[in-house]
Amino acid sequence: MESLALVFSSGWASGVNAYLVVLVLGIADRVGGYDQIPNVLGNPAVLAIAGALYAMEFIADKIPAIDSTWDAISTAIRPTTGAIIGVLIAGDADSLNGAVAAVVGGGTALASHAVKMGGRLAINNSPEPVTNILASTAEDVVVLAVVWFAIEHPVIAASIAATLLVLGLAFLWFAIRLIRRGWARRKARRAGLAAPSAGASPPGRG
Repeated sequence: MESLALVFSSGWASGVNAYLVVLVLGIADRVGGYDQIPNVLGNPAVLAIAGALYAMEFIADKIPAIDSTWDAISTAIRPTTGAIIGVLIAGDADSLNGAVAAVVGGGTALASHAVKMGGRLAINNSPEPVTNILASTAEDVVVLAVVWFAIEHPVIAASIAATLLVLGLAFLWFAIRLIRRGWARRKARRAGLAAPSAGASPPGRG
């Protein structure tokens, strides 16, 4: 149960920032030697690669428009990372537990990634970069807190991650509705402006 809870929490966090999740789990393994964390995540080479990629994401994720491109590229990476971490935590890729962990980790990461990507598209409608920077920084802090907390209290952390996921999906649903309404209003205004000019009679000849 605790392993599955850790898989769920790390999966949710991977959908937001996969490289930071690998860093947090890897550092925790090297510092604390936690049994539930796979030793491979604490490998210096893995930590170095994750650190370099996180540094790139830290910058790209805070620049409007570029962050959306980065999210699009990460559509395959984040869910895959969540699934791999899930299998590693389960400890046996050939077992039913490994398959369940892969589905839970990858599926949760895909859902949280969709929330992140949709939220960023909505935020990027604003031309100023401050909102984008604040959102990215808040995501990093929450991911760090949830994953670190999940190492010691996996069930409680999974409950927090589930709550954040539900709230994120609700926000995404409302954002999509607002965007659709905005598009409908724009189309109506354009149609209203085009109607008088289309029905106007040509000027008479003197």
